[in-house]
Amino acid sequence: MQGDITNQAVDAIVNAANSTLMGGGGVDGAIHRNGGPAILEECRLIRQRDFPAGLPRGEAIITGAGNLSAKHVIHTVGPIWHGGRENEAQVLSNCYRRSLELAKAKGLYSVAFPSISTGAYGYPIYGASGIALKTVKEFAEREDSLAEVRFVLFSEHDFRVYLRALSSLGKPGSPDSPS
Repeated sequence: MQGDITNQAVDAIVNAANSTLMGGGGVDGAIHRNGGPAILEECRLIRQRDFPAGLPRGEAIITGAGNLSAKHVIHTVGPIWHGGRENEAQVLSNCYRRSLELAKAKGLYSVAFPSISTGAYGYPIYGASGIALKTVKEFAEREDSLAEVRFVLFSEHDFRVYLRALSSLGKPGSPDSPS
């Protein structure tokens, strides 16, 4: 769907965070601004306790959602695009998979994702959308714990790219088609 992820009334929204977990721009900044100081405080505690050097790329943690409509925020750090030379596709897939695994472990039923790493981190959205949808599809085929997974895209352009990727999912030549 096209919209603002911070308005989603789901069990968890996913934050395309940076490794500091201290907020930033784009989705990360909007979540911290709209969610209020409680999210930042939980992130500070998690950093001090578990990740003093920062949350590693491809990993995920969960906090409360402060003033947001969601109950929780799952923070994950995507890859910075380096032309595909630094295992970016695998790290991006891990972001989605780890977020879903965390949601399952916490007994959550609905999750909303943004397009991870396609803003300031520069990952081309055409490739990222296919990876995101394929990873979620594979998880859903193995697990039935989640009742709903949404992709919430802020711009019309991103929404259309995800629709196009969704329509080609499983077709010959798409990233998830059988060899």
